[in-house]
Amino acid sequence: MTVEGSTVAELSPHPETGVASAPRIHTKRGSRRLLRRIPRYSARQLIEAMAALILLVLLLPLMAVIAIAVKLSSPGPVLFRQERLGFRRQPFQIIKFRTMVVNNDDSIHRDYVRRQFLEEVPPDGGEPGLYKLAHDPRITRVGAFLRRTSLDELPQLWNVVRGELSFVGPRPVLAWEAELFPQEANRRFDVRPGITGLWQVSGRSRVDFRTALTLDVRYVETKSLRLDLWILLKTIRVVFDRSSAR
Repeated sequence: MTVEGSTVAELSPHPETGVASAPRIHTKRGSRRLLRRIPRYSARQLIEAMAALILLVLLLPLMAVIAIAVKLSSPGPVLFRQERLGFRRQPFQIIKFRTMVVNNDDSIHRDYVRRQFLEEVPPDGGEPGLYKLAHDPRITRVGAFLRRTSLDELPQLWNVVRGELSFVGPRPVLAWEAELFPQEANRRFDVRPGITGLWQVSGRSRVDFRTALTLDVRYVETKSLRLDLWILLKTIRVVFDRSSAR
């Protein structure tokens, strides 16, 4: 006997008691919905997810200290969540430690990013050779330290566990930023975004946005395990290089 979206086994007596048992209902639709919710991992994603879980456990004491510092620095939540575009432009919620005051006005930042893409010569951020806002009033004192040391990005390990980020890949961008990209930059969405990438180890804030996109596309075209390992190793050195970590 069948019911819409389900299969019901016929009633049959128990071989010993002779009493009919309750029918078993197999819900096909429910099973399909459950399977769709389970992330599908490639071999690389499984390895990265396990590595990210181990790192989360090992870094838990440090993250607890950071969480307390963020909470004491200014009113607001410890974690910052924001929708970004990932693999094939699929939106996901990125997680970071909060580095800015809450309810801030991002119009200055949006205007600066648009100028980076639209003006013939990309403007600096207030200091020669620096392509991000040098004196962003939205950033807290603790937030400035976390950004300088990249510690604000530690919660993104959970995004790796969820399969939304890789350790290495293009920077995950906002939807309105993607609207400014030239057509040739769309290849950057052919791979999963990463916590670090070729742009981050090539100058970070010393690289303008258009050059960063070129580096993202170059990464996609030359992607390999050897390149990923090189970027990961260089990331460690770059994090401690204050000249590019603004």
